[in-house]
Amino acid sequence: MSRWVCLWVVCLIGLALLVPGICEAAQKYEATWESLDRRPTPQWWTDAKFGIFIHWGAYSVPAWSVRGQYSEWYWNRITGDKDENGPWWQYHATTYGTDFPYAAFAPMFKAELFDPDQWAEVFRRSGAKYVVLTSKHHDGFCLWPSAEANQSWGRPWNSVDIGPQRDLLGDLTEAVRDKGLKMGFYYSLYEWYNPLWLSDRQLYVEKHMIPQFKDVVTRYKPSVIFSDGEWDMPAEDWRSEELLAWLFNESPCRDDVVINDRWGKGIRHKHGGYYTTEYGAGLAGASHPWEENRGMGHSFGYSRTEALSDYKSARELILMLIDLVSRGGNLLLDIGPTGDGRIPVIMEERLLQIGNWLEVNGEAIYGTRPWRKMIQWTEGKRPNVGYGKGDQVKYDIAALTAPPTGEKAVIEVFFTAKGDTLYAITPRWPGKELVIEDIEVSPQADVTMLGVAQSVSWQRSGRKVVIQVPELSVDEVPCKYAYTFKIAHVK
Repeated sequence: MSRWVCLWVVCLIGLALLVPGICEAAQKYEATWESLDRRPTPQWWTDAKFGIFIHWGAYSVPAWSVRGQYSEWYWNRITGDKDENGPWWQYHATTYGTDFPYAAFAPMFKAELFDPDQWAEVFRRSGAKYVVLTSKHHDGFCLWPSAEANQSWGRPWNSVDIGPQRDLLGDLTEAVRDKGLKMGFYYSLYEWYNPLWLSDRQLYVEKHMIPQFKDVVTRYKPSVIFSDGEWDMPAEDWRSEELLAWLFNESPCRDDVVINDRWGKGIRHKHGGYYTTEYGAGLAGASHPWEENRGMGHSFGYSRTEALSDYKSARELILMLIDLVSRGGNLLLDIGPTGDGRIPVIMEERLLQIGNWLEVNGEAIYGTRPWRKMIQWTEGKRPNVGYGKGDQVKYDIAALTAPPTGEKAVIEVFFTAKGDTLYAITPRWPGKELVIEDIEVSPQADVTMLGVAQSVSWQRSGRKVVIQVPELSVDEVPCKYAYTFKIAHVK
């Protein structure tokens, strides 16, 4: 062997030792949960904290639901209501006629006002770090040119061949990435009325779902895959382990992609890159990455029946984000665009209000982890979790905004941490002083208030830090709704 060949081999070995990612990238995962669960969740996701969910499709044309329910379930609900002449069917029959099939909404779904660059700019200004669009919901209608959809349904059933005549997923993916954000998609495993699903489920998985899934992944290289519609069959029947082994070993996004926990009946909160809750309050004390996903109102898809009172205020959404992050979770907040391609103004306003707060306080959110102290709750109870089954509980945001009761507020402060830096986020103006107990700081400790240029006076008293809140005029207050104090060099 020549001297130059020997030198080349030595350099390769040295590079592999110095750059562990080279070896990690070569990791092969077997088609078993035991092996798949060893894959670490990419850190970009656990650092991101805030993402945008988008439910958009043919159901965005009727954009209707019984108030308090999901409008994206329109086809399923009118079908189930038909025999009993329930409210869903009554609305459909009165508005569109008894002979009007759901498929007729597809050519009406024009998306003629869709501006992907404008959407992406709103998402950037919201402070979100990733976006998840419905590639297809349970109705099977695809927002990309899926050949499998047309073939199994026996008609044009994607946005390129009918309706918008545009690759909606592709156009938004490009625009979102141009803004520096991560882009992913939601994918429903099952389809309510797909002829193949109704006749032969295993053939549906083999001939429709698997090739379609591989097609959409290969085309758009998602950073997030939010699977859903898994509950009718166990993971073995979906061949989920086989599919995820392909995703992690062979797909073009294998190193970057993050997956959720919806891959078969009984899989949630047991397997997957991150665990999910829906219109709940997240997971208490979970060490595994997790995410709460919900809409601003009661529905994911746009519902014209929802009134202003159905939408969470900016303050409620911001405090929800803070609370979830302080407990180690992410928030995936949904918007439901209209059938013609607009983000409803109230949803855009909420996103920009969140972004304004994050512009000042994002340091206390992005890349943080829960602090060991967590939150002190009145009488030892968490007031933002209501009664419910398991962890699917209602989020009582009123408790986060309640005024002080007696000598103490319901919630005095939320905590997040980054290294030896502690962030104390108060859900209201803290008054003249903020007292943090059971905390040890080093002699080099320093306290500042995010968004405020002037210095902050404070003193240490044993295992207690007493912060003198700056006296600010209305014009000097750095933001609305919640305020962050940064304490450097906490032991």
